[in-house]
Amino acid sequence: MSSVDPRTPVLVGSGQLIQRPENPLNALEPVAMMRAALEAAADDAGAKSLLDRATHTWVVKGAWPYTDPGALLRDEFGNNSRTGLSTDGGNTPQSLVNKASVRIQQGEADVVLIVGAEGIWSRRRAKRSGERIPYTDQAPTQPDEMLGKDVTMSHPVELERGFAMPINFYPMFESAFRASRGETVADHRDRVSKLWETFNRVACANPYSWVRTPMTADEIRNPGPSNRLVGFPYTKAMNSNWDLDQAAAIILCSAEAAEAAGVSQDRWLFPHSGTDGADTNFVSNRADLHSSPAIRVAGQRAMQLAGVTPDDLDHVDLYSCFPSAVQIAATELGLGVDRQLTQTGGLTFAGGPLNNYVTHSIATMANVLRDDPGSVGFCSANGGYITKHAFGVYSTTPPTDGFQHQDCQEEINAFPSVDLDADHIGLATVEAYTVMHGAEGPEKGLAALRTSNGRQWATTNDPALMNSMMDEEHVGRSVEVLSDFTFELA
Repeated sequence: MSSVDPRTPVLVGSGQLIQRPENPLNALEPVAMMRAALEAAADDAGAKSLLDRATHTWVVKGAWPYTDPGALLRDEFGNNSRTGLSTDGGNTPQSLVNKASVRIQQGEADVVLIVGAEGIWSRRRAKRSGERIPYTDQAPTQPDEMLGKDVTMSHPVELERGFAMPINFYPMFESAFRASRGETVADHRDRVSKLWETFNRVACANPYSWVRTPMTADEIRNPGPSNRLVGFPYTKAMNSNWDLDQAAAIILCSAEAAEAAGVSQDRWLFPHSGTDGADTNFVSNRADLHSSPAIRVAGQRAMQLAGVTPDDLDHVDLYSCFPSAVQIAATELGLGVDRQLTQTGGLTFAGGPLNNYVTHSIATMANVLRDDPGSVGFCSANGGYITKHAFGVYSTTPPTDGFQHQDCQEEINAFPSVDLDADHIGLATVEAYTVMHGAEGPEKGLAALRTSNGRQWATTNDPALMNSMMDEEHVGRSVEVLSDFTFELA
């Protein structure tokens, strides 16, 4: 690789950590997990000195109280790096890789550490026993830079009507996707359960997966004592799982910095391209609920910039918080839903550590590609409710024209949107829906409705209607929106 430009960005190390001690008080706190993951990444690169040479230490925001964890890590490693902290969003790890690659290419960074960790499992279990895992105290401080932009993704009307969480929105996207394919409710549940069985199978072979218990499609599909329905048609085994202790880290640097640190070239992984883009901030304004213009534009652009097509992708990891996210992305990217779409096992089984899953997926992809030299890998990242997106194409072969990056927002913004018709009373048509469940069974039906002026949100607590919504297709049916914004069949 003597012809590689010295400023070419290379991913040289990846590290992952999982902990589940019998006594949660023996667990590492998140910043200690981050240190361990970065040390593993440096070991993976065969160059411990990368931690001393770091010019940037970037941390993926997590559920912990540190205000600038990068500074704690910088002090641990004794380097002079500039610290960064991401905003919220599952898209952020790939976005950070995109940003780091651009800065390395432009000579603004030499060695970038990217890391994240969650200790939710141990913290919750310690709290149940009246204990507390000691976390490092950090005086209120600010990182050298905030990475990304905070976006408000829930409209007040959505929140008022009970559309407040991913577990509310993603099963609704699922119903819209099902209807767009003309599938029956039963056939669709069978197909999606088989899709998730393939994810489970990969997770069982992944040593860093949180859940490695084999599950058949029937076991995933059908409710049971440990697998209740959450938001129809999703059982617990189809929902992202954040109750875990996991950390992951990757190290990027310039080709010249890799050589200076003595990193063997068989450890080098080249980011070929990266893109970013977002759908409308509020789901209320989406043109429809079964597609994603941002994935279509930015995902396909990442491939175009790298000079590859969907058929050229040897290894794929799609963001997989819920089945609808995978299917919508696979469709928009031209991958189809029948090929292998995960390298980790996904956020249900491998684990969904809040914003940091994609650090794990990129770390996993790095080793998959090293084991298959010359192959091409593709990672997608998703934040919010299919809202914020980032994509990356990787290979052990250097890019012909250097790393390529594009922010695709201007093109995405040209796509049509719809208005929120929040005050609509009267006739409307069901566009998407789900039935939310508690431990005792159905609790509330949620529906996105189309009116002559846009989109309306409504709910129902009618047991008969909720049962009917789970037995038969209700997308396309006429309903009456009442003055309290509940609905009933027209």
